[in-house]
Amino acid sequence: MPNTIKVQFQGKECDAVRVEANQANEHWNQYLLDDGTMLKLKSVATDIVRLIGVYNDDGDPVYVIKSGNIVTATCPDNLKRK
Repeated sequence: MPNTIKVQFQGKECDAVRVEANQANEHWNQYLLDDGTMLKLKSVATDIVRLIGVYNDDGDPVYVIKSGNIVTATCPDNLKRK
């Protein structure tokens, strides 16, 4: 199969093919902490591959996603260094 790559999955080397996302909605998860801080977290997919010949128990193909996290904190003034 053309354009296949090798990836590690569950301790095994598997053949995979890159899959481009045609549409993405990367929303912020927000957490209001007891100290008044608002944490915002977003996971951003940087690479998506579909494993060739590997399926879950429902028969769906398995995808491996590489991602990075973006985190911001909005803190109340009393927690900030002067």
